[in-house]
Amino acid sequence: MLARETGVEDRSRTFSPWAHVVALMHAQLAHSIGLNDVCDSLRLNSGPLSAIRGAVPPSRNNFSHANRERPAEMAEKLFWATLEHLQNIHPKFSGGRSGRGFLRRFHRTVHAVDSTTIQLVASCMDWARHRRRKAAAKCHTRLNLQSFLPSFAIVDTARHHDSKRAREVCAGISRGEIVVFDKAYMDFEHLKDLDDRGVSWVSRAKENLAATVDTRFPVDKDSRILRDDVVTLDHGSDRHPEFVRRVVALVEVDGKEREMTFLTNHLKWSPQTVADLYGARWEIEVFFKQLKQTLQLADFLGHNANAVRWQVWIALLVYLLLRFQAFLTQWNHSFTRLFTLTRASLWKKLDLFSLLRSYGTAGGRWRMLATPHQAYLPGFG
Repeated sequence: MLARETGVEDRSRTFSPWAHVVALMHAQLAHSIGLNDVCDSLRLNSGPLSAIRGAVPPSRNNFSHANRERPAEMAEKLFWATLEHLQNIHPKFSGGRSGRGFLRRFHRTVHAVDSTTIQLVASCMDWARHRRRKAAAKCHTRLNLQSFLPSFAIVDTARHHDSKRAREVCAGISRGEIVVFDKAYMDFEHLKDLDDRGVSWVSRAKENLAATVDTRFPVDKDSRILRDDVVTLDHGSDRHPEFVRRVVALVEVDGKEREMTFLTNHLKWSPQTVADLYGARWEIEVFFKQLKQTLQLADFLGHNANAVRWQVWIALLVYLLLRFQAFLTQWNHSFTRLFTLTRASLWKKLDLFSLLRSYGTAGGRWRMLATPHQAYLPGFG
C-alpha cells in the first residue's frame, strides 16, 4: 500500500519494494560499507533470504537505481506506520510513563528537541555542501523522553540554522505538554506561538539576551540556584513572550560546576525543576549516539540526497524494531549489546525471543554462569 501511495511500485520490476527495504535493513544490521557488500552477502544467503516473504538479492545496478530513483518518502511513511502499529498492539511500549528519575513525576509528555549532523563526503555530495570543504545532512528530531522514542523527525541538509526548523519540529506538541530544547532553537516568535498554544517550554538563554527584571524570587543561599527572576525581553518586535522566567543555576559539567542560565514560560515549577528538566535533554544526545555509533550512518550506499534519506529512515526503522525487541524480552543490557547479538545471529534459524531472554554470561544481576575449570582451549590438555 505504501509503495502504491508513494509511487515506488510504479518504478519496480524485478526488484520489489519489499526486497529493497529488506536489503537496506540488512545493510544496517550487517554494517555494510558499500553496494557490493550488500549484494554479495544477500546473494550468498539467497535461500534464507527468500523465506522472508519472497525477498530476492539485488544486483548492484538495480540496488543503486532503486536508492536513487524510488522516493524516500516510502521509507519515512514506513517508519511512522510501523511505530503506530507497535503502539497499537502494545500500548505500554510508548504509552508508559516510566521515564527516568524525576521525569516520573510528570503526568504530561516531556519532549526533547535537537538535531544531529551526519558527515558526508563533500567531493561526492554537492547537494549537501554547507562549508567550503564539508558536506553534511542533518536530522532534526523530537524525542519523547518518557518512552525514548522519536515522535517527529526531519532529514535535510545542514545549511539551515536549527531555529528555522523549530516550528515544524514542535508543530505536533499538544496543549499542556512540555518541550525542552537547546538555545540553537531559540526563536522569539516561536516561543510566543508555544505560549499561545499552552505548551510549556524550557531552554538555555543566549549570552547576548537583553532583558529587564520584573520580579525577583528569593532563593536559598545554600542551594545551587543563584537567581530566579521573571523578566521582560527587550526586543523590538511584538511577537515575543510578554514575560519569561529566568533561572541561573550552577550545573556540574565534566566534574566542574558551571553557571548556566535557563528560560521557561512556566512560573510555578521550582527553579531546581527547571534546571533538571533541561538536564534531561541529554537523553536525546544518548539517542543520537546509539543511532550513529551503533547503526550504519558512516558509510553511505549512494551519493544523492534520495539515497541518503533512504538510509537514514531505514536506520531509524531498525532502531525502532530493536527497541521493540528489547521491550518484549525485557532486555537488561545495553542497546549496543542487543545490536551486536542480532547482527551475529542474522542468518541463523533460532528463536530470537528465547535467545534474548536467556543470553549472556550475565543475567539481570550480572552473575557469571561459567567457571574457569570448564574452559577448553584446542591444543591444550
